[in-house]
Amino acid sequence: MNSYELMYIIPSQSSDEDKETIIAKVNGMIEKDGGKIESVERVGNKKLAYAINKMREGYYVLVNFTANASVPNKLSSLLAITSDIMRYIIVAK
Repeated sequence: MNSYELMYIIPSQSSDEDKETIIAKVNGMIEKDGGKIESVERVGNKKLAYAINKMREGYYVLVNFTANASVPNKLSSLLAITSDIMRYIIVAK
């Protein structure tokens, strides 16, 4: 099992309930493939370096998890087609 870090951005105008639903959905994607969530840090609203879809702010979430080497590729494919995620990055620790 390898350690990974996932950071993703949710649109800041989403309601708090929607944000929690998205966070639970992403965590479920990780755990479905055998990954284990170590921590979830809700960083909060931050100004973006550049506009994404005419939005200037986003809600950042940082997830630390352990998983097999195949999980980040599957997770990346799923996050790429998820409309609720503006941007994401997965980094091996």
